[in-house]
Amino acid sequence: MALSKHINPDKLLRDAHDKPSKHHVLTQTDPNVVHHTYGARYGTNPIPKYHIASKGVDADSAYQIIHDELSLDGSPVLNLASFVHTHMPPQADKLMQENMSKNLIDSDEYPATQVLHTRCVSILADVWHAPSAKQAIGTATTGSSEAIMLGGLAMKRIWQEKRKAQGKSIHEPGPNIVMGANAQVALEKFARYFEVECRLVPISTESKYRLDPNKAMEHVDENTIGVFVILGSTYTGHYEPVLEMSNLLDEYEKKTGHSVPIHVDAASGGFVAPFATPKLKWDFSLPRVVSINTSGHKFGLSYVGVGWIVWRDKAHLPKDLIFELHYLGSVEYSFSLNFSRPAAPIVAQYFNFIHLGFEGYRNVALNDLRNARLLSRALERSGYYTVLSDIHRKIGGAQASIKDAIGVEDDVELYEPGLPVVSFRFTDDFKTKYPEIQQKWIQTLLRAKGWIVPNYELAPDLQQIDILRVVVRENMTEVLIDQLVVDLIEITEELMKTDSSLHALTVIGHRGTSKPEAHHGRMDEGSKSSGTYAKQC
Repeated sequence: MALSKHINPDKLLRDAHDKPSKHHVLTQTDPNVVHHTYGARYGTNPIPKYHIASKGVDADSAYQIIHDELSLDGSPVLNLASFVHTHMPPQADKLMQENMSKNLIDSDEYPATQVLHTRCVSILADVWHAPSAKQAIGTATTGSSEAIMLGGLAMKRIWQEKRKAQGKSIHEPGPNIVMGANAQVALEKFARYFEVECRLVPISTESKYRLDPNKAMEHVDENTIGVFVILGSTYTGHYEPVLEMSNLLDEYEKKTGHSVPIHVDAASGGFVAPFATPKLKWDFSLPRVVSINTSGHKFGLSYVGVGWIVWRDKAHLPKDLIFELHYLGSVEYSFSLNFSRPAAPIVAQYFNFIHLGFEGYRNVALNDLRNARLLSRALERSGYYTVLSDIHRKIGGAQASIKDAIGVEDDVELYEPGLPVVSFRFTDDFKTKYPEIQQKWIQTLLRAKGWIVPNYELAPDLQQIDILRVVVRENMTEVLIDQLVVDLIEITEELMKTDSSLHALTVIGHRGTSKPEAHHGRMDEGSKSSGTYAKQC
């Protein structure tokens, strides 16, 4: 949840008038209220914005007021910035409505819901090749952020127990965790919130903008509780090389005797890789991988509010992190950062499992990747943009050469594995020819057409490079891809024309400006930025 400072914009506007307004002596009119269009129709009075009204309004009025105000939000279909899924079939909507009042923690009151929860964990453990001889264990979370916290806590506690058993201090020098500088902010949150030294491994063009396993090993020592490896970088969609990282840690253990586990942050890739590229080695098939998290509300195709974490066996989830509860009518066990949580998203996840099956999830993943390749090729062929993501690039090898020779173009095995994400920027030639055009204007001008496409800098040590990023989700159809390309090229070419109205942006862009609203709500003092795109204050 984003932090907010309270600002009264009405007071700012009132004070900015040529003739400041005052409350009417007789009517006591308050400008800090909502005067809405339907006031006369529904017979309601203006509604306070910043304090609760002494008297409420009827449900129809409340609905209409809020409905209209929320129409200012962007369109979920055109929101290409987010990984979060935004569409489910009507049958899933109905199930969620029927179960929205259920609290998942109340297992004694809602035993059937708990059964569905257990089935989901078992299905994921099976999809991720958890050893059948050992009992995998897991839980639903509100999303991958909570799941990452739980996975990190388990690794930290195991490290602490080992240190204590060896008679060594757990405080000096203390635990550390290794991850790429491209890590999503939730991974850094774990380190900061739970007092673990965060060792960020710089990225490079050679490492494909992701974790470099060899450089990561330079940060590993006996106090490393684990390595976070990301199956799907939020910057470019690249999968980090879990197998290579695992092999290096195996060699390290043979030399030093220190066992360093891997937690895979598969927030997005956990529902893409098993179905699109099932031969890829990244999951519990590697003994070094002790836990995996994913987001059901991303490529798990459920509505927002559900994540998952699974441990390969009970040995990697310390018992003293699990709470035994006796006051809800039965004995229950809990390992989570919050207590109550809605059951409806878990029901929606189970709906997807039985509705789509392996084949359905595979078809969705392959179609997403196909559309992402289409967008990538179109952008590169325009000559204006270069694509940093690699899912449209063919891999080498004899088998790939054979398929390529016989014309098998649509086989996903021909291409670099990764998320259906397209990250791109202006080509070097374009920037040389049009130095006055700023790439961030593309984001603004696309927004004017309804598209939400973010422009932001890469992680350290490539923060000087700005990229635009499109997440191709299930509802990003080929028709929408076509229109996005048309709009992108049209905007770019209009900026290139010196007599274009859009070219006036070049003048505005080079002028210094200081708008008051640029500072409103900002926390001016805070910690130094870590360099991630989700910067700290």
